[in-house]
Amino acid sequence: MSRAWAPLFSVIGDVLLGFVNSIQSVVSLIPWWVMLGIVFLLGWRLTKRARQGMMYASMLFIVGLLGLWELMTITLGLVLASVLISLIIGLPIGILVAGSGRAESVVKPLLDAMQTMPTFVYLIPAVMFFGLGKVPGVIATTIYAVPPVIRLTCHGIRQVDKEVVEAALSFGSTKAQVLFKVQIPLALPTIMTGVNQTLMMAMAMVVTCAMIGVKGLGYEVIIGINRLEIGRGLKSGIAIVILAVLLDRLTQGWFKADEKLKERNE
Repeated sequence: MSRAWAPLFSVIGDVLLGFVNSIQSVVSLIPWWVMLGIVFLLGWRLTKRARQGMMYASMLFIVGLLGLWELMTITLGLVLASVLISLIIGLPIGILVAGSGRAESVVKPLLDAMQTMPTFVYLIPAVMFFGLGKVPGVIATTIYAVPPVIRLTCHGIRQVDKEVVEAALSFGSTKAQVLFKVQIPLALPTIMTGVNQTLMMAMAMVVTCAMIGVKGLGYEVIIGINRLEIGRGLKSGIAIVILAVLLDRLTQGWFKADEKLKERNE
């Protein structure tokens, strides 16, 4: 397959590389003080506490003090690219599985295998077909991170009260209208939980993907381990933890803010 389908893999690799590079370039173009301001405003707006926003901005400032800002932007760009690809793939599949028992019987065993497979195994086919670098890292991260959004999208849509769906159908709504105007809005909290889990699992692959030449914070951890430079590895590990905590808290705060807004409107 690697030899016979080399042109196809080359095209896929070029497209993915361009996508990742474009996201990383956008992230890297944001000045550090603007990034700190964005994090502060998001933390303040979502938690309604200026102190919380200041704490989030201070955590991000620590990454800069450690001299890892540039590597942090590389890692953030890679994670965002992987999450976007996971959502593009996962949300339609989750919707399909929610409405089809036959699709569930096919997809569910695949998801079970993807979630129980050791993370290092994902690197083997990715490297075999795409070589070393960002592209196999994005592919391996996407495979590892996509199951939660599929499962929780399916679960959320199936949790919607059947009486609500039947009422919408009885008023003349089509299946597409019921899906996009009734089921998905009601299932949105569960779907957003899947998005958050996908984001966290993508962050968990940062160090693993560094083993195949993906630059960023994870690569610094690998170098620190190989050279027994404890400080280098520890600094990068702290930066990864800070980035993961910020992404988790900000996305959770966003979802909770949306839920409160919906409750007020109701």
